[in-house]
Amino acid sequence: MRGMIDFFRIICHNKRSLIGLIILIIFILMATVGPFIFKLNMTVDYNNRYLSPSLEHWLGTDFAGRDTFIQLVHGSKEVLLVGLLAAFFTLFVGALLGTLSGLVGGRLDSGIMLITNLFLTIPSFPILIIMAAIFSIRDPVSFALVLSAWSWPGLTRAVRSQIISLKERDFIVICKVMGMSKPHIIFKELMPSITSFLSISFIMTMRGAITGSVGIMMLGLAPYSPTNWGQMLNLAVSQTGGIFNPLGFIYLFSPILCLALFQLGSIFFANGIDEALNPRLRG
Repeated sequence: MRGMIDFFRIICHNKRSLIGLIILIIFILMATVGPFIFKLNMTVDYNNRYLSPSLEHWLGTDFAGRDTFIQLVHGSKEVLLVGLLAAFFTLFVGALLGTLSGLVGGRLDSGIMLITNLFLTIPSFPILIIMAAIFSIRDPVSFALVLSAWSWPGLTRAVRSQIISLKERDFIVICKVMGMSKPHIIFKELMPSITSFLSISFIMTMRGAITGSVGIMMLGLAPYSPTNWGQMLNLAVSQTGGIFNPLGFIYLFSPILCLALFQLGSIFFANGIDEALNPRLRG
Protein backbone atom coordinates (compact mmCIF):
# COMPACT_ATOMS: atom_id res chain seq x y z
CA MET A 1 0.00 0.00 0.00
CA ARG A 2 2.85 2.34 0.90
CA GLY A 3 4.50 1.55 -2.44
CA MET A 4 1.33 2.45 -4.37
CA ILE A 5 1.04 5.78 -2.53
CA ASP A 6 4.70 6.60 -3.29
CA PHE A 7 4.20 5.60 -6.95
CA PHE A 8 1.23 7.93 -7.48
CA ARG A 9 2.91 10.71 -5.46
CA ILE A 10 5.92 10.64 -7.80
CA ILE A 11 3.72 10.43 -10.90
CA CYS A 12 1.61 13.38 -9.69
CA HIS A 13 4.74 15.50 -9.18
CA ASN A 14 5.79 14.82 -12.78
CA LYS A 15 3.47 16.96 -14.93
CA ARG A 16 4.02 14.97 -18.12
CA SER A 17 3.36 11.67 -16.41
CA LEU A 18 0.27 13.06 -14.73
CA ILE A 19 -1.15 14.26 -18.06
CA GLY A 20 -0.32 10.88 -19.60
CA LEU A 21 -1.96 9.05 -16.70
CA ILE A 22 -5.14 11.13 -17.05
CA ILE A 23 -5.30 10.44 -20.81
CA LEU A 24 -4.78 6.70 -20.27
CA ILE A 25 -7.43 6.58 -17.52
CA ILE A 26 -9.92 8.25 -19.88
CA PHE A 27 -9.20 5.60 -22.53
CA ILE A 28 -9.44 2.77 -19.98
CA LEU A 29 -12.81 4.09 -18.76
CA MET A 30 -13.88 4.48 -22.38
CA ALA A 31 -13.00 0.84 -23.08
CA THR A 32 -14.38 -0.69 -19.87
CA VAL A 33 -17.34 1.44 -18.71
CA GLY A 34 -18.22 3.09 -22.03
CA PRO A 35 -19.80 0.06 -23.76
CA PHE A 36 -22.22 -0.35 -20.82
CA ILE A 37 -23.32 3.29 -21.01
CA PHE A 38 -23.48 3.70 -24.78
CA LYS A 39 -25.35 0.89 -26.52
CA LEU A 40 -24.11 0.01 -29.97
CA ASN A 41 -26.64 -0.04 -32.81
CA MET A 42 -25.15 -1.08 -36.15
CA THR A 43 -28.47 -0.98 -38.02
CA VAL A 44 -28.09 0.75 -41.37
CA ASP A 45 -30.12 3.98 -41.61
CA TYR A 46 -29.39 5.81 -44.84
CA ASN A 47 -31.88 8.56 -43.99
CA ASN A 48 -29.51 9.75 -41.23
CA ARG A 49 -26.14 9.31 -42.98
CA TYR A 50 -23.44 11.95 -42.54
CA LEU A 51 -25.27 13.90 -39.84
CA SER A 52 -23.29 16.71 -38.20
CA PRO A 53 -22.35 16.53 -34.49
CA SER A 54 -25.32 17.16 -32.17
CA LEU A 55 -26.49 16.32 -28.66
CA GLU A 56 -27.92 13.05 -29.99
CA HIS A 57 -24.84 12.15 -32.07
CA TRP A 58 -21.73 13.73 -30.45
CA LEU A 59 -19.49 13.05 -33.48
CA GLY A 60 -22.23 12.79 -36.08
CA THR A 61 -22.98 9.66 -38.08
CA ASP A 62 -21.11 7.58 -40.67
CA PHE A 63 -21.93 6.60 -44.26
CA ALA A 64 -24.63 4.20 -43.02
CA GLY A 65 -26.27 6.50 -40.45
CA ARG A 66 -24.60 4.90 -37.42
CA ASP A 67 -23.28 6.90 -34.46
CA THR A 68 -19.55 7.59 -34.86
CA PHE A 69 -18.78 8.25 -31.17
CA ILE A 70 -20.44 5.01 -30.00
CA GLN A 71 -18.45 3.04 -32.58
CA LEU A 72 -15.26 4.64 -31.23
CA VAL A 73 -16.21 3.69 -27.67
CA HIS A 74 -16.91 0.05 -28.54
CA GLY A 75 -13.85 -0.12 -30.80
CA SER A 76 -11.57 1.12 -28.00
CA LYS A 77 -12.30 -2.03 -25.98
CA GLU A 78 -10.99 -4.28 -28.75
CA VAL A 79 -8.06 -2.03 -29.66
CA LEU A 80 -6.81 -1.76 -26.08
CA LEU A 81 -7.36 -5.47 -25.39
CA VAL A 82 -5.32 -6.49 -28.45
CA GLY A 83 -2.53 -4.07 -27.46
CA LEU A 84 -2.56 -5.27 -23.85
CA LEU A 85 -2.37 -8.97 -24.78
CA ALA A 86 0.33 -8.36 -27.40
CA ALA A 87 2.42 -6.40 -24.88
CA PHE A 88 1.97 -9.18 -22.29
CA PHE A 89 3.07 -11.94 -24.70
CA THR A 90 6.01 -9.85 -25.92
CA LEU A 91 7.14 -8.96 -22.42
CA PHE A 92 6.89 -12.55 -21.20
CA VAL A 93 8.96 -14.00 -24.06
CA GLY A 94 11.42 -11.09 -24.25
CA ALA A 95 12.08 -10.91 -20.50
CA LEU A 96 12.40 -14.70 -20.14
CA LEU A 97 14.82 -15.16 -23.02
CA GLY A 98 16.78 -11.99 -22.20
CA THR A 99 17.21 -13.00 -18.54
CA LEU A 100 18.27 -16.55 -19.40
CA SER A 101 20.67 -15.31 -22.06
CA GLY A 102 22.30 -12.68 -19.87
CA LEU A 103 22.43 -14.74 -16.69
CA VAL A 104 23.47 -18.18 -17.98
CA GLY A 105 25.71 -17.08 -20.87
CA GLY A 106 27.75 -19.60 -22.85
CA ARG A 107 26.14 -21.66 -25.60
CA LEU A 108 22.61 -20.81 -24.45
CA ASP A 109 23.40 -17.11 -24.81
CA SER A 110 24.92 -17.66 -28.27
CA GLY A 111 21.91 -19.72 -29.42
CA ILE A 112 19.32 -17.22 -28.18
CA MET A 113 21.23 -14.28 -29.67
CA LEU A 114 21.56 -16.07 -33.01
CA ILE A 115 17.79 -16.54 -33.25
CA THR A 116 17.16 -13.01 -31.93
CA ASN A 117 19.48 -11.42 -34.49
CA LEU A 118 17.86 -13.48 -37.24
CA PHE A 119 14.44 -12.08 -36.33
CA LEU A 120 15.84 -8.54 -36.06
CA THR A 121 17.25 -8.60 -39.57
CA ILE A 122 13.82 -9.22 -41.13
CA PRO A 123 11.45 -6.21 -41.44
CA SER A 124 8.58 -6.78 -39.04
CA PHE A 125 5.60 -4.99 -40.59
CA PRO A 126 5.65 -6.82 -43.97
CA ILE A 127 5.91 -10.11 -42.06
CA LEU A 128 2.96 -9.11 -39.85
CA ILE A 129 0.90 -8.34 -42.95
CA ILE A 130 1.77 -11.76 -44.43
CA MET A 131 1.02 -13.55 -41.15
CA ALA A 132 -2.28 -11.69 -40.78
CA ALA A 133 -3.20 -12.74 -44.31
CA ILE A 134 -2.21 -16.39 -43.79
CA PHE A 135 -3.55 -17.05 -40.30
CA SER A 136 -7.24 -16.72 -39.52
CA ILE A 137 -7.66 -13.85 -37.05
CA ARG A 138 -11.04 -14.11 -35.36
CA ASP A 139 -10.43 -12.86 -31.82
CA PRO A 140 -8.11 -10.54 -29.83
CA VAL A 141 -5.90 -13.42 -28.57
CA SER A 142 -4.97 -14.68 -32.03
CA PHE A 143 -4.47 -11.09 -33.18
CA ALA A 144 -2.16 -10.40 -30.22
CA LEU A 145 -0.14 -13.57 -30.89
CA VAL A 146 0.43 -12.51 -34.49
CA LEU A 147 1.51 -9.02 -33.39
CA SER A 148 3.85 -10.28 -30.66
CA ALA A 149 5.48 -12.95 -32.88
CA TRP A 150 7.92 -10.36 -34.24
CA SER A 151 8.04 -7.94 -31.30
CA TRP A 152 10.09 -9.87 -28.72
CA PRO A 153 13.65 -9.82 -30.24
CA GLY A 154 14.38 -6.15 -29.49
CA LEU A 155 13.21 -6.55 -25.91
CA THR A 156 15.24 -9.75 -25.51
CA ARG A 157 18.44 -7.95 -26.47
CA ALA A 158 17.65 -5.01 -24.19
CA VAL A 159 16.88 -7.23 -21.17
CA ARG A 160 20.04 -9.28 -21.81
CA SER A 161 22.13 -6.08 -21.78
CA GLN A 162 20.51 -4.96 -18.53
CA ILE A 163 21.16 -8.33 -16.87
CA ILE A 164 24.79 -8.51 -18.03
CA SER A 165 25.38 -5.00 -16.71
CA LEU A 166 23.70 -5.69 -13.37
CA LYS A 167 25.26 -9.08 -12.62
CA GLU A 168 28.71 -7.47 -12.40
CA ARG A 169 27.56 -4.84 -9.88
CA ASP A 170 28.78 -4.97 -6.29
CA PHE A 171 25.45 -5.88 -4.71
CA ILE A 172 25.10 -8.93 -6.98
CA VAL A 173 28.72 -9.99 -6.38
CA ILE A 174 28.11 -9.71 -2.62
CA CYS A 175 25.01 -11.89 -2.95
CA LYS A 176 27.07 -14.55 -4.76
CA VAL A 177 29.86 -14.38 -2.15
CA MET A 178 27.25 -14.79 0.61
CA GLY A 179 26.00 -17.92 -1.15
CA MET A 180 22.49 -16.69 -1.85
CA SER A 181 20.41 -18.82 -4.20
CA LYS A 182 19.86 -17.94 -7.86
CA PRO A 183 16.08 -17.48 -7.41
CA HIS A 184 16.83 -14.94 -4.65
CA ILE A 185 19.34 -13.10 -6.86
CA ILE A 186 16.92 -13.09 -9.82
CA PHE A 187 13.66 -12.18 -8.08
CA LYS A 188 14.90 -10.15 -5.09
CA GLU A 189 17.91 -8.34 -6.57
CA LEU A 190 17.83 -8.28 -10.38
CA MET A 191 14.09 -7.98 -11.11
CA PRO A 192 13.45 -4.93 -8.87
CA SER A 193 16.31 -3.18 -10.68
CA ILE A 194 14.75 -3.70 -14.11
CA THR A 195 11.08 -3.34 -13.14
CA SER A 196 10.96 0.26 -14.34
CA PHE A 197 12.62 -0.72 -17.63
CA LEU A 198 10.15 -3.59 -18.12
CA SER A 199 7.20 -1.30 -17.27
CA ILE A 200 8.31 1.29 -19.83
CA SER A 201 8.88 -1.49 -22.37
CA PHE A 202 5.39 -2.85 -21.68
CA ILE A 203 3.79 0.54 -22.32
CA MET A 204 5.86 1.18 -25.45
CA THR A 205 5.17 -2.33 -26.78
CA MET A 206 1.46 -1.88 -26.16
CA ARG A 207 1.58 1.46 -27.99
CA GLY A 208 3.34 -0.15 -30.95
CA ALA A 209 0.99 -3.15 -30.97
CA ILE A 210 -2.04 -0.87 -31.08
CA THR A 211 -0.59 1.02 -34.04
CA GLY A 212 0.23 -2.27 -35.76
CA SER A 213 -3.23 -3.72 -35.14
CA VAL A 214 -4.96 -0.60 -36.45
CA GLY A 215 -2.69 -0.65 -39.52
CA ILE A 216 -3.47 -4.31 -40.26
CA MET A 217 -7.18 -3.73 -39.73
CA MET A 218 -7.07 -0.69 -41.98
CA LEU A 219 -5.55 -2.81 -44.74
CA GLY A 220 -8.50 -5.16 -44.34
CA LEU A 221 -6.37 -8.19 -43.41
CA ALA A 222 -8.15 -8.96 -40.12
CA PRO A 223 -11.71 -7.68 -40.51
CA TYR A 224 -13.24 -9.46 -37.52
CA SER A 225 -14.77 -6.35 -35.91
CA PRO A 226 -16.51 -3.42 -37.69
CA THR A 227 -15.94 -1.04 -34.75
CA ASN A 228 -12.16 -1.51 -34.51
CA TRP A 229 -10.48 1.84 -35.20
CA GLY A 230 -8.51 0.32 -38.09
CA GLN A 231 -11.63 -1.15 -39.62
CA MET A 232 -13.36 2.23 -39.20
CA LEU A 233 -10.52 3.82 -41.17
CA ASN A 234 -10.81 1.11 -43.81
CA LEU A 235 -14.56 1.69 -44.14
CA ALA A 236 -14.10 5.48 -44.09
CA VAL A 237 -11.70 5.31 -47.02
CA SER A 238 -13.58 2.67 -49.00
CA GLN A 239 -17.16 3.80 -48.30
CA THR A 240 -16.88 7.59 -48.05
CA GLY A 241 -14.03 8.26 -50.45
CA GLY A 242 -11.70 9.20 -47.59
CA ILE A 243 -10.29 12.70 -47.78
CA PHE A 244 -12.21 13.42 -50.98
CA ASN A 245 -15.57 13.55 -49.22
CA PRO A 246 -15.90 16.40 -46.65
CA LEU A 247 -19.01 14.75 -45.21
CA GLY A 248 -16.91 11.82 -44.03
CA PHE A 249 -14.13 13.86 -42.42
CA ILE A 250 -15.26 13.36 -38.81
CA TYR A 251 -15.73 9.61 -39.28
CA LEU A 252 -12.32 9.42 -40.98
CA PHE A 253 -10.31 11.49 -38.51
CA SER A 254 -11.95 10.37 -35.24
CA PRO A 255 -10.02 7.05 -35.01
CA ILE A 256 -6.80 8.82 -36.04
CA LEU A 257 -7.25 11.41 -33.29
CA CYS A 258 -7.95 8.69 -30.70
CA LEU A 259 -4.86 6.78 -31.79
CA ALA A 260 -2.69 9.93 -31.59
CA LEU A 261 -4.02 10.81 -28.13
CA PHE A 262 -3.36 7.30 -26.83
CA GLN A 263 0.19 7.40 -28.20
CA LEU A 264 0.75 10.78 -26.56
CA GLY A 265 -0.65 9.57 -23.24
CA SER A 266 1.59 6.47 -23.30
CA ILE A 267 4.74 8.47 -24.02
CA PHE A 268 3.96 11.06 -21.33
CA PHE A 269 3.10 8.43 -18.71
CA ALA A 270 6.29 6.46 -19.41
CA ASN A 271 8.25 9.65 -18.70
CA GLY A 272 7.89 9.24 -14.93
CA ILE A 273 7.83 5.45 -14.65
CA ASP A 274 11.59 5.07 -14.22
CA GLU A 275 11.67 7.59 -11.39
CA ALA A 276 8.64 6.02 -9.70
CA LEU A 277 9.65 2.35 -9.93
CA ASN A 278 13.46 2.27 -9.83
CA PRO A 279 14.40 1.84 -6.15
CA ARG A 280 17.96 3.11 -6.75
CA LEU A 281 16.72 6.37 -8.27
CA ARG A 282 14.40 6.89 -5.31
CA GLY A 283 17.27 6.30 -2.94
